[in-house]
Amino acid sequence: MQVVGYETGEGLYVASGGAVDLVSATAGDELAFGLGDRRCAGTVHEGDHVACDADDAPYCDDHGHVWVCARCTGTCLKDEMDCHEEHAMYLAAFAPDVWKVGVTRLWRLETRLREQGADRAAHVRTLPDGRLAREVEAELATRDDLVDRVRVPTKIDGLGHDVDEVAWESLLDGFDPIDCFDFDYGLDLDERPVAETMAAGTVRGWKGRVLVVDRGGSTYAVDARDLVGYELTDDVPSRELQSSLGAFGR
Repeated sequence: MQVVGYETGEGLYVASGGAVDLVSATAGDELAFGLGDRRCAGTVHEGDHVACDADDAPYCDDHGHVWVCARCTGTCLKDEMDCHEEHAMYLAAFAPDVWKVGVTRLWRLETRLREQGADRAAHVRTLPDGRLAREVEAELATRDDLVDRVRVPTKIDGLGHDVDEVAWESLLDGFDPIDCFDFDYGLDLDERPVAETMAAGTVRGWKGRVLVVDRGGSTYAVDARDLVGYELTDDVPSRELQSSLGAFGR
Protein backbone atom coordinates (compact mmCIF):
# COMPACT_ATOMS: atom_id res chain seq x y z
CA MET A 1 0.00 0.00 0.00
CA GLN A 2 1.75 3.11 -1.30
CA VAL A 3 0.96 6.75 -0.59
CA VAL A 4 0.29 8.33 -3.99
CA GLY A 5 -1.19 11.66 -2.94
CA TYR A 6 -3.10 13.59 -0.29
CA GLU A 7 -6.15 15.77 0.10
CA THR A 8 -5.64 18.71 2.45
CA GLY A 9 -7.95 18.36 5.42
CA GLU A 10 -9.15 14.94 4.34
CA GLY A 11 -6.47 12.27 4.22
CA LEU A 12 -3.93 10.30 2.22
CA TYR A 13 -4.51 8.62 -1.13
CA VAL A 14 -3.06 5.12 -1.11
CA ALA A 15 -2.74 2.62 -3.94
CA SER A 16 -2.72 -1.15 -3.83
CA GLY A 17 -2.98 -3.41 -6.87
CA GLY A 18 -3.99 -0.49 -9.09
CA ALA A 19 -6.89 0.63 -6.89
CA VAL A 20 -6.76 4.01 -5.14
CA ASP A 21 -8.45 4.67 -1.79
CA LEU A 22 -8.54 7.57 0.65
CA VAL A 23 -7.26 6.86 4.16
CA SER A 24 -9.15 9.33 6.32
CA ALA A 25 -6.99 11.71 8.34
CA THR A 26 -9.41 14.20 9.85
CA ALA A 27 -9.39 15.51 13.42
CA GLY A 28 -9.66 12.63 15.87
CA ASP A 29 -8.70 9.89 13.41
CA GLU A 30 -6.01 7.43 14.47
CA LEU A 31 -3.20 6.69 12.03
CA ALA A 32 -1.14 3.57 12.74
CA PHE A 33 1.30 3.03 9.91
CA GLY A 34 5.02 2.58 9.64
CA LEU A 35 6.97 3.82 6.64
CA GLY A 36 8.65 1.25 4.42
CA ASP A 37 10.53 1.76 1.16
CA ARG A 38 10.04 4.94 -0.84
CA ARG A 39 9.98 5.21 -4.61
CA CYS A 40 8.23 7.14 -7.38
CA ALA A 41 4.49 7.40 -6.73
CA GLY A 42 3.73 6.81 -10.39
CA THR A 43 0.55 8.32 -11.70
CA VAL A 44 -3.21 8.08 -11.23
CA HIS A 45 -5.17 7.92 -14.49
CA GLU A 46 -8.97 7.85 -14.52
CA GLY A 47 -8.97 6.64 -10.91
CA ASP A 48 -6.48 3.82 -11.42
CA HIS A 49 -2.89 3.81 -10.20
CA VAL A 50 -0.06 3.12 -12.62
CA ALA A 51 2.95 2.10 -10.54
CA CYS A 52 6.56 3.06 -11.19
CA ASP A 53 9.68 1.30 -9.89
CA ALA A 54 12.02 4.29 -10.20
CA ASP A 55 13.93 5.15 -7.03
CA ASP A 56 13.30 8.91 -7.34
CA ALA A 57 10.66 10.12 -4.91
CA PRO A 58 8.09 11.44 -4.69
CA TYR A 59 8.22 11.36 -8.51
CA CYS A 60 10.75 10.43 -11.15
CA ASP A 61 11.43 12.65 -14.18
CA ASP A 62 8.80 10.81 -16.23
CA HIS A 63 6.05 11.34 -13.66
CA GLY A 64 7.02 14.67 -12.14
CA HIS A 65 4.89 17.62 -13.17
CA VAL A 66 5.55 21.34 -12.80
CA TRP A 67 2.57 23.63 -13.29
CA VAL A 68 3.93 26.16 -15.77
CA CYS A 69 1.52 28.88 -14.60
CA ALA A 70 3.30 28.91 -11.23
CA ARG A 71 6.40 30.21 -13.03
CA CYS A 72 4.55 32.75 -15.14
CA THR A 73 5.45 36.43 -14.69
CA GLY A 74 3.19 37.72 -17.46
CA THR A 75 4.76 36.03 -20.48
CA CYS A 76 2.70 32.91 -21.18
CA LEU A 77 4.76 29.69 -21.10
CA LYS A 78 2.07 27.63 -22.85
CA ASP A 79 1.60 27.14 -26.58
CA GLU A 80 -1.63 29.09 -26.25
CA MET A 81 -2.77 31.29 -23.36
CA ASP A 82 -5.91 29.86 -21.73
CA CYS A 83 -6.28 31.88 -18.51
CA HIS A 84 -8.96 34.27 -19.73
CA GLU A 85 -11.15 34.28 -16.62
CA GLU A 86 -10.96 36.83 -13.81
CA HIS A 87 -8.13 36.41 -11.31
CA ALA A 88 -7.81 37.66 -7.75
CA MET A 89 -4.61 39.14 -6.40
CA TYR A 90 -4.20 38.54 -2.69
CA LEU A 91 -1.92 39.17 0.22
CA ALA A 92 -1.55 36.29 2.67
CA ALA A 93 -0.14 36.35 6.19
CA PHE A 94 1.76 33.41 7.66
CA ALA A 95 2.45 33.67 11.37
CA PRO A 96 4.15 35.47 12.78
CA ASP A 97 5.34 37.91 10.10
CA VAL A 98 5.71 36.48 6.60
CA TRP A 99 3.67 38.25 3.92
CA LYS A 100 3.00 36.67 0.53
CA VAL A 101 1.56 38.10 -2.67
CA GLY A 102 -0.22 35.69 -4.97
CA VAL A 103 -2.88 35.30 -7.62
CA THR A 104 -5.52 32.68 -8.31
CA ARG A 105 -8.70 32.32 -10.30
CA LEU A 106 -11.30 34.50 -8.60
CA TRP A 107 -13.73 31.68 -7.82
CA ARG A 108 -10.95 29.64 -6.13
CA LEU A 109 -9.66 32.40 -3.85
CA GLU A 110 -10.71 31.13 -0.41
CA THR A 111 -9.96 27.51 -1.35
CA ARG A 112 -6.46 28.47 -2.53
CA LEU A 113 -5.75 30.38 0.67
CA ARG A 114 -6.75 27.39 2.79
CA GLU A 115 -4.65 25.07 0.62
CA GLN A 116 -1.65 27.21 1.45
CA GLY A 117 -2.43 27.39 5.14
CA ALA A 118 -2.67 31.19 5.29
CA ASP A 119 -3.55 32.69 8.68
CA ARG A 120 -4.87 36.00 7.34
CA ALA A 121 -5.48 37.23 3.81
CA ALA A 122 -6.79 40.16 1.85
CA HIS A 123 -8.18 40.22 -1.69
CA VAL A 124 -6.61 43.42 -3.01
CA ARG A 125 -7.30 43.45 -6.77
CA THR A 126 -9.39 41.70 -9.40
CA LEU A 127 -7.75 41.42 -12.81
CA PRO A 128 -9.33 40.36 -16.11
CA ASP A 129 -7.00 37.43 -16.87
CA GLY A 130 -4.10 35.41 -15.56
CA ARG A 131 -1.44 37.03 -17.74
CA LEU A 132 -2.04 40.50 -16.35
CA ALA A 133 -2.44 39.12 -12.82
CA ARG A 134 0.94 37.34 -12.98
CA GLU A 135 2.58 40.46 -14.37
CA VAL A 136 1.34 42.65 -11.52
CA GLU A 137 2.19 39.91 -8.99
CA ALA A 138 5.79 39.77 -10.26
CA GLU A 139 6.11 43.53 -9.84
CA LEU A 140 4.82 43.45 -6.26
CA ALA A 141 7.06 40.50 -5.36
CA THR A 142 10.10 42.74 -5.82
CA ARG A 143 9.14 44.64 -2.67
CA ASP A 144 11.33 43.95 0.35
CA ASP A 145 8.32 43.17 2.56
CA LEU A 146 6.63 40.65 0.21
CA VAL A 147 7.49 37.20 -1.11
CA ASP A 148 5.77 35.13 -3.78
CA ARG A 149 6.51 31.75 -2.18
CA VAL A 150 6.50 30.45 1.40
CA ARG A 151 8.16 27.10 1.94
CA VAL A 152 6.67 24.48 4.24
CA PRO A 153 9.46 24.64 6.89
CA THR A 154 8.69 28.36 7.30
CA LYS A 155 5.00 27.55 7.73
CA ILE A 156 5.81 24.90 10.33
CA ASP A 157 8.00 27.39 12.21
CA GLY A 158 4.96 29.63 12.50
CA LEU A 159 2.66 27.00 14.01
CA GLY A 160 1.66 27.97 17.53
CA HIS A 161 2.40 31.64 16.86
CA ASP A 162 -0.02 34.51 16.30
CA VAL A 163 0.16 36.88 13.35
CA ASP A 164 1.85 40.20 14.10
CA GLU A 165 -1.38 42.17 13.75
CA VAL A 166 0.27 45.59 13.86
CA ALA A 167 2.64 44.73 11.02
CA TRP A 168 -0.16 43.08 9.01
CA GLU A 169 -2.46 46.08 9.32
CA SER A 170 0.45 48.37 8.42
CA LEU A 171 0.97 46.36 5.22
CA LEU A 172 -2.73 46.59 4.33
CA ASP A 173 -2.67 50.36 4.80
CA GLY A 174 -0.93 50.56 1.44
CA PHE A 175 -3.79 48.78 -0.30
CA ASP A 176 -7.57 49.01 -0.50
CA PRO A 177 -8.75 45.47 0.29
CA ILE A 178 -11.88 44.20 -1.43
CA ASP A 179 -12.32 41.48 1.20
CA CYS A 180 -10.38 40.16 4.19
CA PHE A 181 -10.09 36.64 5.62
CA ASP A 182 -9.19 35.27 9.05
CA PHE A 183 -8.63 31.51 9.10
CA ASP A 184 -8.84 29.15 12.06
CA TYR A 185 -7.68 25.59 11.45
CA GLY A 186 -8.76 24.33 14.86
CA LEU A 187 -5.30 23.11 15.87
CA ASP A 188 -5.29 24.76 19.32
CA LEU A 189 -1.49 24.79 19.58
CA ASP A 190 0.34 26.28 22.55
CA GLU A 191 3.78 25.57 21.11
CA ARG A 192 5.38 24.76 17.80
CA PRO A 193 5.13 21.06 16.86
CA VAL A 194 8.22 19.07 15.96
CA ALA A 195 8.72 18.53 12.23
CA GLU A 196 8.70 14.78 11.49
CA THR A 197 7.90 12.43 8.63
CA MET A 198 5.57 9.75 9.97
CA ALA A 199 2.08 8.31 9.55
CA ALA A 200 1.15 7.40 13.11
CA GLY A 201 -0.69 9.24 15.86
CA THR A 202 -3.97 10.98 16.60
CA VAL A 203 -4.80 13.58 13.97
CA ARG A 204 -5.20 17.06 15.40
CA GLY A 205 -5.88 18.65 12.02
CA TRP A 206 -4.36 20.20 8.92
CA LYS A 207 -2.95 23.59 8.01
CA GLY A 208 -2.46 23.62 4.27
CA ARG A 209 -0.54 20.48 3.40
CA VAL A 210 0.85 20.21 6.94
CA LEU A 211 -0.73 17.34 8.88
CA VAL A 212 -0.56 17.78 12.66
CA VAL A 213 -0.68 14.68 14.87
CA ASP A 214 -0.32 13.91 18.57
CA ARG A 215 1.80 10.93 19.55
CA GLY A 216 3.40 9.86 22.80
CA GLY A 217 2.61 13.10 24.59
CA SER A 218 4.10 15.35 21.90
CA THR A 219 2.75 17.07 18.80
CA TYR A 220 4.26 16.65 15.35
CA ALA A 221 3.94 18.48 12.04
CA VAL A 222 4.14 16.34 8.91
CA ASP A 223 4.56 17.74 5.40
CA ALA A 224 2.11 15.46 3.58
CA ARG A 225 4.15 15.66 0.40
CA ASP A 226 7.04 14.02 2.26
CA LEU A 227 4.82 10.94 2.69
CA VAL A 228 4.12 10.56 -1.02
CA GLY A 229 5.91 7.53 -2.45
CA TYR A 230 6.25 5.63 0.83
CA GLU A 231 4.92 2.13 1.32
CA LEU A 232 2.75 2.03 4.44
CA THR A 233 3.31 -0.90 6.80
CA ASP A 234 1.49 -2.23 9.85
CA ASP A 235 4.74 -2.15 11.81
CA VAL A 236 4.65 1.20 13.61
CA PRO A 237 8.19 2.01 14.77
CA SER A 238 8.69 2.42 18.49
CA ARG A 239 11.85 4.49 18.08
CA GLU A 240 12.24 7.48 20.33
CA LEU A 241 10.94 10.62 18.64
CA GLN A 242 12.13 14.11 19.38
CA SER A 243 9.99 15.60 22.14
CA SER A 244 8.13 18.82 21.51
CA LEU A 245 9.29 20.16 24.88
CA GLY A 246 11.06 23.41 24.12
CA ALA A 247 10.33 23.21 20.40
CA PHE A 248 8.55 26.54 20.58
CA GLY A 249 11.80 28.50 20.77
CA ARG A 250 12.78 30.25 17.56
